[in-house]
Amino acid sequence: MKIDGRKLSHSQLEIIRIEVVRAVQGGSRPSDVARKKGLAVRRVFEWLARYRAGGWDSLRAKPVPGRPKRLSGTQVGWIYRTVTSKNPMQLKFTFALWTRPMIRDLIRRKYGVRLSLASVGRLLAQLGLTCQKPLSKAFEQNPSLVEAWIKNEYPHIRRLAKKVHADIYFADESGVRSDFHAGTTWAPKGKTPVIRHTGKRFSLNMISAVSSKGELRFMTSKKRISAELFLEFLRRLVRGADREIFLIVDGSPVHKAKKITNYLKSRPGLIRLFFLPPYSPELNPDEQVWNDVKNHGVGRSLIQTPSELKSAAESRLRYLQKNPDHVRTFFQMKETLYAA
Repeated sequence: MKIDGRKLSHSQLEIIRIEVVRAVQGGSRPSDVARKKGLAVRRVFEWLARYRAGGWDSLRAKPVPGRPKRLSGTQVGWIYRTVTSKNPMQLKFTFALWTRPMIRDLIRRKYGVRLSLASVGRLLAQLGLTCQKPLSKAFEQNPSLVEAWIKNEYPHIRRLAKKVHADIYFADESGVRSDFHAGTTWAPKGKTPVIRHTGKRFSLNMISAVSSKGELRFMTSKKRISAELFLEFLRRLVRGADREIFLIVDGSPVHKAKKITNYLKSRPGLIRLFFLPPYSPELNPDEQVWNDVKNHGVGRSLIQTPSELKSAAESRLRYLQKNPDHVRTFFQMKETLYAA
């Protein structure tokens, strides 16, 4: 049943306006709120735009004049529908997750309105949108092998490293694409976003190694992860090393390739490889490097070209390299504390 505002008192309309804005900010979809209240959806967005310009007082029976509205109700409605229903790549962005800089750029391109990042964040919050991270599935693993690694194998490696005065590093490879899902995007509260892929994308591959002392070594490449690329990383890792290196990696075929085995045999007393239990990435502190780079480096940048992707990733890696205290926190997770 539609509400006829002409038959309601000013105080009744005031209550409805405030209830509607609060419902949207609480995570309800504007269309659902409008249907429940018997309103046109455009009216909901008009009230949201009014609230954005003047706060709660702007919804009162006799609104207090505030700053001029920079976005109309129609424009606010378009922004909401675009962020919640479209992939950024449909709007000619090259990144698949919505970020505040991208939404700011979207508003500027569409309406010529320039907002600060803080203002964009307030707008999204006022629309009941929150920044969410997709859940990931856990790999199947053998719990007994994990327990044996933590209680027996790694302590043995640590004792051996102490005996021969070796440094222990954990290494891993990762790739980030222009449509990666490791970051967060904006969506209604309680509604996990679904990101659709496109064939137009670019990527960057990365290899790094970390130690419990907070040391970080890394390299990036446009080439695919291969034994040859991993071998290049090993050569860089041992260059200038004054102690033997114990490098702990997963059981990828890349790490067990013949050219890797031959290289290790030719470098006795320089570097040794040890392998984590199968399907146990959470045991590797170096996994946190990629979480950090993707969420705090790449995920917070407006990426439109391969060079921008490379710059964003390497900038964050260099930041970590210069902040060993931050790297040491990767060894303080529940799953990695055993290696601290």
